[in-house]
Amino acid sequence: MTKRTGRVICDITISADGYSAGLNQTEERPFGDDGGNGWGDKLHAWFAETPEENRAEVDWMTAAKAFIMGRNMFGPVRGEWDRQWNGWWGDDPPFHAPVFVLTHHAREPQPMDGGTTYHFVTDGIESALAQARAAAGDGDVAILGGATTINQYLAVGLIDELRLHIVPLTLGAGTRLFEGVPPLKLEQVKSREARLVTHVTYRVLS
Repeated sequence: MTKRTGRVICDITISADGYSAGLNQTEERPFGDDGGNGWGDKLHAWFAETPEENRAEVDWMTAAKAFIMGRNMFGPVRGEWDRQWNGWWGDDPPFHAPVFVLTHHAREPQPMDGGTTYHFVTDGIESALAQARAAAGDGDVAILGGATTINQYLAVGLIDELRLHIVPLTLGAGTRLFEGVPPLKLEQVKSREARLVTHVTYRVLS
């Protein structure tokens, strides 16, 4: 068996009570009700308002050699691809690497500027991970979310490291990290406090 050197990591912002998005998600409010005016104002203020203070964490988010995300994170289009939606990130997404999007509806790969190509995977999370690992070579694979997608990988023991950006607010309802995931043993690797967020990295031991 070939030894795998790259890690499988997840990188996600959550509220203090564990939610990555609130209720009532829409195209205008992709993170739902989080107390802001739209686009995850409160939940992602650390990323938008204080990027220099959090430069290392922002850079780590796109340092992997391949990425996986769920259909809901990719965009608001549901069901069949009845319009040409190419993600929230414009013509030059920040990934600059292959991105594997989990979906139940087939679609041809979508190349973007800057080296990002979206690949649409219809045969499950393990297939997406196998394709991402092949694309990443010895590099890391990052599972960016949303929480429902990360939970699926956590539930079957396929994540090596959790990078959580914990924001000091509670949402009370929505899409929650660790929902339906069996108990995990985590080892804290590091943590760092910033003005609007606390960054915590855990190694997943079991």
